[in-house]
Amino acid sequence: MRIALFICICCLLFGCKEEVKDVVRYDWIPLEVTAAAYNSTPAQTSYEHPKITAWGDSITPGVKWIAVSRDLLRKGLRHNTMVKIDTFKGIYLVKDKMNKRWTNRIDIYMDEDVKKAREWGRRKVQIKYAVKRDTAKNLAKE
Repeated sequence: MRIALFICICCLLFGCKEEVKDVVRYDWIPLEVTAAAYNSTPAQTSYEHPKITAWGDSITPGVKWIAVSRDLLRKGLRHNTMVKIDTFKGIYLVKDKMNKRWTNRIDIYMDEDVKKAREWGRRKVQIKYAVKRDTAKNLAKE
């Protein structure tokens, strides 16, 4: 019994170190953007492939994904970048990019619930996006 308890404690202690290392590897860059909501419907995405993102990812309901305007790509919000949005819980992933006409904007994926997306509307939000520590310094120079 004591051996099993000792093993459990060691697993918890040593397992947590990896999580701490992962958090330390990133700087979270704050940014204010305009945010809107979108759905995987032909009218809002691609008529031919409404459930496929611009990077080729297949959209499935329940995912925490966002689309970003193309100017944000240069700031470090690239494919699979982790993003925290001040009005939502959890971490979202950049999985889609928007039409070139938009700037300083994100679209938050809200499944196929068009009513929910319309009710959320469009607003300014504060986001924080993760960049690897060595990359954050290079982005500041650009």
